[in-house]
Amino acid sequence: LVGDFAGSHLTGDNSNIVTTDTQKNTIFAFAKDEPIGEIEDFALRLARHFAHDFPVVQRSRVSIEEYPWQRIEVDGKPHPHSFVRAGAEKRLATVTCARDAEWVVAGLSDLVLLKSTGSEFFGYPRAQYTTLAETHDRVLASAVVARWRYSRQNLDWAEAFAATRRQLIETFASKHSLALQQTLYAMGEAALTARPEIAE
Repeated sequence: LVGDFAGSHLTGDNSNIVTTDTQKNTIFAFAKDEPIGEIEDFALRLARHFAHDFPVVQRSRVSIEEYPWQRIEVDGKPHPHSFVRAGAEKRLATVTCARDAEWVVAGLSDLVLLKSTGSEFFGYPRAQYTTLAETHDRVLASAVVARWRYSRQNLDWAEAFAATRRQLIETFASKHSLALQQTLYAMGEAALTARPEIAE
């Protein structure tokens, strides 16, 4: 939260503070009262609440990381309340809300990609301590972190996220890479070209 909180820092005057207890309990209440939906929707609800319902708050930012989970099966049947984490990749959403503007940034992290060929690395300057050999055929693997800002808020968040993720992955696979930097640039360029709702 951003606002006039200087009194608390300078003199110990907490009259403008929205306590972390209030923030935590608000999140729990919002999660219980109605379906959370997509993480972008939930972040928008929370950010709007804090920016509009507390006069001292000028701007609020809500960041959410979503981890994939699968229901555990016991004797071939889905268990009613037990889950196992399904991989390390995370879906990301950060929403910033002021009284007169909103920004939604989505993304992912820990998306581990690998191609066993179709990658080269050569033509770099060699120095006294360079031991890396040039190659025209190598394994390329990377843990990708990507974020993109949407130009509007009236989207099917699940579809927009899935399509952007797919664009990044397909470009990684199909681009013949002369450098990891070239591949990453191509991935970003492909997402921007294919998805008009992405501003940057």
